[in-house]
Amino acid sequence: MPEEKVFTIDELRRCDGENGPMYISYNGIVYDVSASRRWRSGIHEGLHFPGQDLSGEFSEAPHGEEVFLHPIIKRVGRFLSDNSGECTARSKG
Repeated sequence: MPEEKVFTIDELRRCDGENGPMYISYNGIVYDVSASRRWRSGIHEGLHFPGQDLSGEFSEAPHGEEVFLHPIIKRVGRFLSDNSGECTARSKG
């Protein structure tokens, strides 16, 4: 099994959908929400932007953690603030 990518806050912020995928972080896990129709406009429910850690805002959501089990939401790595690297767009295929 390949080693899981670790994202810094700067890397996560670059994954805002502007020039690649839309990623969010929740409880130390980074998810690709690019395929979700709820994120298609680049803002979720008029409140949340991609490229952010949403752990502190989740308690206000009308859903639970089961949302991350949806097949269109993909786990892409872990979130830590002391790592460097680049966020790259997913390959289409």
